[in-house]
Amino acid sequence: MNLPAAAAEALQAFTALQGWEQRARLLMQWGERLEPLSDTERSDEHRVHGCESNVWLVADSRAGRWHFRAYSDARLLRGLLALLLVRVDGLPGPELAEVDLAGWFNQLGLGRQLSPSRSNGLNAVLKRMQDLIVDL
Repeated sequence: MNLPAAAAEALQAFTALQGWEQRARLLMQWGERLEPLSDTERSDEHRVHGCESNVWLVADSRAGRWHFRAYSDARLLRGLLALLLVRVDGLPGPELAEVDLAGWFNQLGLGRQLSPSRSNGLNAVLKRMQDLIVDL
């Protein structure tokens, strides 16, 4: 499966680093790239349930390709969300359904740092994405 350009950039940046501290710093920087959501978008309707932290997700489709925006109160989670978003941005629905979340974060060298609750939260975000593309 081909990676979107921003995902390939992320993979190159993260795999070039040694150790968790450097990756954590880069993760925070990626989180700063997230476009803030408006107060309207940060409503219960867009909230992802199954995350310990507050996470909101907004989806739209252009020409059969999906684009998502997300935000969280938690800094580290914002970075993880940014990496998830670059991995799925612009994918058609069938490809989105096949994304291997654990595999993606392992490729980035972040798999071991994902606590069970963070991993569950990210899986909840991916599941919400998949639900949204069915509903919209």
